[in-house]
Amino acid sequence: MALDLFSLEGRVALITGGSRGIGKMIAKGFIDQGAKVYISSRKAPACLETAEELGPNCIALPQDVSTVDGVKALAAAYLSKEPKLDILVNNAGAAWGAPFDEFPESGWDKVVDLNLKSPFFLTQALHGALKAAASRDQPAKVINICSIDGIRLNPQETYSYHASKSGLIYLTRRMAARLIEDAINVTAIAPGAFASEMNRVARDQGEEVAKRIPSRRIGRDEDMAAAAIYLASRAGDYVVGETIAVDGGVALASMGGL
Repeated sequence: MALDLFSLEGRVALITGGSRGIGKMIAKGFIDQGAKVYISSRKAPACLETAEELGPNCIALPQDVSTVDGVKALAAAYLSKEPKLDILVNNAGAAWGAPFDEFPESGWDKVVDLNLKSPFFLTQALHGALKAAASRDQPAKVINICSIDGIRLNPQETYSYHASKSGLIYLTRRMAARLIEDAINVTAIAPGAFASEMNRVARDQGEEVAKRIPSRRIGRDEDMAAAAIYLASRAGDYVVGETIAVDGGVALASMGGL
């Protein structure tokens, strides 16, 4: 077995929403494994600050990818610097909670556009760069960051978030079926409770949240990095279209499996 099974040496990655939270966890993990990583986020100062923190192999490409125009602008900015792309991580996301009778159209469109539409159109815009990097011996990778809320319900009235993340899981399968023709593997990760700006409950009440998780803890940075490294590296080259739940057993518990 190759000793460098999890190495990303010489690979180039682009991570949306890479300045904080799960995107930053993945960016650091990729860099530690030898990758050159471009991170994008809507807030330029945060993006630049994180790139400086993560070192010379992290490059900031600030961009709002909530619209197709923004997606195309990010793709153009990336392609002005690199001719090929080994790994694309579609991580940028948003959530919205409101009671059923009050749930607004703005809370639907913002979340579904960013969580579901943008990953498709960014992958489409970078299809040529991914194909240029891909071979049967070393496929290019697209990793969509979904959520266990796309697998099981949580108690919150986050209608568009649930729908978008469930849709992204199935979109992953549909894109995987097409892009494997070009030696591009599309997969997904469905995180559970990780401390982040989006999951402030896990961030601020981690010990309480841990009581409801079969593993009795919330996710750590290395848990998320490890799953992404597995899919991005040689170790995950034969995984196509699958979604890996990284949640400490929550999804199984909610289905009666634990």
